Amino acid sequence: MKKLKLIPILALLFMVNVASMCSDDDSSSSSSTPNQVTDNVSGGTWRVSLYNEDGTVKTSDFSGYAFIFDADGSVTAIKSETIQIGDWSSYNDSGSTKFDLVFAALDGPFESISEDWNVLSSSSTVLSLKHVSGGDGSIDLLTFTKI
Repeated sequence: MKKLKLIPILALLFMVNVASMCSDDDSSSSSSTPNQVTDNVSGGTWRVSLYNEDGTVKTSDFSGYAFIFDADGSVTAIKSETIQIGDWSSYNDSGSTKFDLVFAALDGPFESISEDWNVLSSSSTVLSLKHVSGGDGSIDLLTFTKI
């Protein structure tokens, strides 16, 4: 009987947790400034440790790619003999730190991460990003981890 009373409580806690994770609020705040983000990602080699597109994990789309963010705003993704070239920048927009990532590829996974991302957190080893679509409100998450 006690277990039956616990089920509705657990269900309620689950719904509250999911609702907070799925918020369509695009004003995610970050304690990182654009300069800190730039300092953190410039130099070194990074990999995609998470890419979640509207609830579907697609991290494997970037398996084996090494990303190099140069201080001049260029980014290179290398996997064996495959090279993807792009640009990146970090800036402040309405009180939120943003991270723009634009690859030259016109289709495939690199097109899907070419977005203006909100910086959730930034350190010398991890960059966590979030994008909320202006069209349908879908939420994408992208995390880079330093190799």
